[in-house]
Amino acid sequence: MNKLNVSIIGVPMDLGQNRRGVDMGPSAIRYAGVVERLKALGHTVKDEGDILISQTREEKSPNTTLRNLEQVIEANTALANKVHSVVTEGEFPLVLGGDHSIAIGTLAGLSDQYENLGVIWYDAHADLNTAETSPSGNIHGMPLAVSIGLGHDDLVNIRDFAPKIKPENIVIIGARSVDPGERELIKEKGIKVFSMHEIDKLGMTEVMNQTMAYFLERKVDGVHLSLDLDGLDPLYTPGVGTPVPGGISYRESHLAMEMLYSSHLITSAEFVEVNPILDEKNRTADAAVALMGSLFGESLI
Repeated sequence: MNKLNVSIIGVPMDLGQNRRGVDMGPSAIRYAGVVERLKALGHTVKDEGDILISQTREEKSPNTTLRNLEQVIEANTALANKVHSVVTEGEFPLVLGGDHSIAIGTLAGLSDQYENLGVIWYDAHADLNTAETSPSGNIHGMPLAVSIGLGHDDLVNIRDFAPKIKPENIVIIGARSVDPGERELIKEKGIKVFSMHEIDKLGMTEVMNQTMAYFLERKVDGVHLSLDLDGLDPLYTPGVGTPVPGGISYRESHLAMEMLYSSHLITSAEFVEVNPILDEKNRTADAAVALMGSLFGESLI
């Protein structure tokens, strides 16, 4: 990765799930020094501010089991348009969440800029639910399904095209909580998954080497990193809404980011699910910013 023009986009969204506080994630990440960290690495950084998010909560929307559907569509449409504008200007979009439903908008804004976009989904969850398979109706568990063209039509067709990405261009890293419907979809669509079993068995170095080789085989022309802080073990990131024990370690995560930096594959990124209300002295936001440092080229020597 050369020195970049980074555009930071905050998305203070908590409508994709039912735990309050994750809307303060972008502020917590900024407070943890993301702008200063990236500037110190020589990148040009522009903070684009926050996407305006509706404060109205519908809970279960009319004629659907999905929570806050209209507001999630509105926010993701605004985000998609902003991301599209940033990429058109040749800048690197760095999106700060907010719950993981914002990935719907990020991918909608990115995907028509690439012929064959790859996606790394660094997460404890697969986020491949639909209204029919979701136990909760929370849209933050659906962004990957929506992005491959499955789900509510108004979500799937943000920016008037679908699908946004190909299932075979996705690599999920860190999965350890997968619902039955998601498991079937992974098998049906041939989605590449490195669960914690593979990470434990192979080690993070081999997982990342295989991930990068997979994208090269697929001849992707860009790779988006979507990193949910609950991908890490909650020992390191306590401020997340859906923690799952037994996750990726802090050091393994830094190694993954360092290897992605060296690969020169990453063309956009988002860091999501930082919830300061559930956190301990901003530890989760601090971890997010430290990982961003490694992703953008920070090294000890």
